[in-house]
Amino acid sequence: MPQRVYITGIGMISSIGNDTGAALTSLIEEKSGIGEITLLDTVLKDKYPLAEVKLSNEELLEIIGNSGKTNFTRTALLGMVAAREALNASGIEIPGKYKTGLISATTVGGMDRSENFYKEFLADPSKGHLIDIVNHDCADSTERIADFLGITGFMTTISTACSSSANSIMLGAQLIKAGFLDRVVAGGTDSVTKFTLNGFNTLMILDKNGCRPFDENRAGLTLGEGAAYVVLESEELVKAGNKKVLAELKGYGNANDAYHQTASSPEGTGAYLAMNSALQLSGLNPGDIDYINVHGTGTQNNDLSEGVALQKIFGEKPPPFSSTKSYTGHTLGAAGALEAVISVLSINHGMLFPNLRFETPMKELGITPFTKVIMRADVQNILSNSFGFGGNNSTLIFSKMNG
Repeated sequence: MPQRVYITGIGMISSIGNDTGAALTSLIEEKSGIGEITLLDTVLKDKYPLAEVKLSNEELLEIIGNSGKTNFTRTALLGMVAAREALNASGIEIPGKYKTGLISATTVGGMDRSENFYKEFLADPSKGHLIDIVNHDCADSTERIADFLGITGFMTTISTACSSSANSIMLGAQLIKAGFLDRVVAGGTDSVTKFTLNGFNTLMILDKNGCRPFDENRAGLTLGEGAAYVVLESEELVKAGNKKVLAELKGYGNANDAYHQTASSPEGTGAYLAMNSALQLSGLNPGDIDYINVHGTGTQNNDLSEGVALQKIFGEKPPPFSSTKSYTGHTLGAAGALEAVISVLSINHGMLFPNLRFETPMKELGITPFTKVIMRADVQNILSNSFGFGGNNSTLIFSKMNG
């Protein structure tokens, strides 16, 4: 029988806090990280808000103990901070006798350094230094994080748009169940860049007032940045070490409806298939889910498509649901992992965190997100959605450890 997979450590950095403790405080206080652009050098600075990590690259370098070095991308730096927190929280020592891997997701990679290179190069080719773009590849951040953690046995990079880090967690669980690895640090990291901000502006799906997921008057998403990782361990390791378990990764599912390059199907086909697959693997019924952390980007298309799928799975009275992107912004490749960590926090603290800035129900749907922190003594099962461009839809289910 395949091993069960447990989460023994979590770590995150985002616009709502530089670690999980700070993020939890912001979540409880309903304090969003969305605000004016202060770090990104962009012509859109006064037009759109962002959810930036409130630390410069130099400050991030100081946190990881590499002050003075310059050959790290912002994506890698964010990943190092979050992955180290997760690893420390799990109590794992690297190296060790167990097979340990790193699965890291990103969409932006080292684009921040490439943008700076081309700006200088176009102005004066003699000032362009090729060394500034060797970090562009998505896998560069994974290698940097692995080196920083001391993980040498296995590493790989996932880049499936906005479902990337959910898929990294899913792959980690599959490798453990297959006996290929004993434990995995899985998650994702992405920094805000001019390319992504300009790209989503071109698609005309940015909200000038900050994202309002599932609101009738929603006008688009708000980009954010950050990183989050979970430590997955096999049932055998957890029992042998008598380790504290934060949650079980009970189920997961991935589906692609192949509807459109960027849009979700109006019928919510991909979202439905992913959620249904995760529920079947978990052995849970829709009625067993206590909370849904929806993908909830705030775009016209996504929220309607996901809402239709939710009603297909859960009926007209679904469990409480909300989009925590109203706190963190949409962190692209890091989003699934950030919301995984938030789900684990909900399970361990008995709290559900609301959908900020929601005012008016969507006329097409009969369901609405909740808007204030819900205090519950017992949160057993949480379903978390992450949907990416190209129809790559993923769902994770986290459950409380009982017994």
